[in-house]
Amino acid sequence: MPYWLMKSEPGCFSIDDLKKCPKQTEAWDGIRNYQVRNIIRDQIKVGDKAFFYYSNAKPSGVAGIMEVVSNPYPDPTAFDPEAKHYDPKSTLENPIWLLVDVKFIKKFKRVIPLQELRAEPLLSDLWILRQGSRLSITPVTAAEWEAILALE
Repeated sequence: MPYWLMKSEPGCFSIDDLKKCPKQTEAWDGIRNYQVRNIIRDQIKVGDKAFFYYSNAKPSGVAGIMEVVSNPYPDPTAFDPEAKHYDPKSTLENPIWLLVDVKFIKKFKRVIPLQELRAEPLLSDLWILRQGSRLSITPVTAAEWEAILALE
């Protein structure tokens, strides 16, 4: 089963926000990076698990687990001129940006901080620990998934 790490700033959308959503499910919107869009389009599948990761936070780190519960579909915020993520180049006839719906699975007792992830030898190849990695969705191997779970 593929695993992912999906970043959000907790001030914008937190794991607690996801837990409070109807059916504990929400659209993971606002992706405006072509490489991440392609990951959503070509790789992410219903049933995949993802770590909910806090970026630009104190501390930044893994806050919990969610599950992908929809196939990719056009991100409606791209079509709304009032939306923060509006893109006039994306149209209903030719949508550029995609999203998936995610469902809350578990909130960790604590955020596993980035420093702790960096200190774990089993995570030395974790995508988000690579120099210059800024993608908001990145793959996680099964071994990395288990190593992060062990830290919790």
